[in-house]
Amino acid sequence: MNLTVTVNHKQLLDVLLNVGLIRPVFIWGAPGIGKSAIVQDFADSLGLPCVSLLGSQLAPEDIIGVPQIRDGYSVFCPPRTIARQEPYVLFLDELNACTSEVQKAFYSLIHERRIGEYCLPEGSIVVGAGNRAQDNAITRPMSSALVNRMFHVELTASPRLWLEWAAANGIHPYIYDYITSRPDHLWAKPPKSEEPFSTPPGEGFSLECRLRLCGGQVSGGLPHRHGARGAGFSPAVKGQGGGKAV
Repeated sequence: MNLTVTVNHKQLLDVLLNVGLIRPVFIWGAPGIGKSAIVQDFADSLGLPCVSLLGSQLAPEDIIGVPQIRDGYSVFCPPRTIARQEPYVLFLDELNACTSEVQKAFYSLIHERRIGEYCLPEGSIVVGAGNRAQDNAITRPMSSALVNRMFHVELTASPRLWLEWAAANGIHPYIYDYITSRPDHLWAKPPKSEEPFSTPPGEGFSLECRLRLCGGQVSGGLPHRHGARGAGFSPAVKGQGGGKAV
């Protein structure tokens, strides 16, 4: 999908706050770039619970509910996770991985904020997210009717913002120093072959393992070109007093 609105993590929070209150927002982005975490942070900042539905694992009845007979009439009972009485943030993750039948079940929820006779409480916010076709992830084409019901943005990784977050959240100093010296290793484009690649959360985990083990053979979470440098970073810091040797 060709998008003209590209945002970093901080800009996305502004979009969700200013646009999400009046129209559902769809977040496009590579796997592991932080889409889910940002939506959770957004909900927390508003003091609202965040209910996540994983599109790739849904069937239509998981959204519209199942019918019951009441007073001679059939009534669809939506799932308890959706049919809440207080406002909340409804996060439709992997929305573009849904089957066409599940996408159709989302039409009224996204466009009219209702499922059958149930309406979302006033103040509720609907956010969708999904990977891009070029990411080699599970994706399906979204119908034009569904696409046209949302405001679309593409999320990109920002080393500067990640470093600000890392400094405020007690990330290991070696990891912070490594990304400072090699910001291009914070995120890598998903490869065409079946191999791991660097993402903001994955990079931190893999590097922490490597750096704490002082170059041990922990390589499952990084591509080879990043892992080799990460493995040697801790000894270089200890031996030379900085990360310039990496």
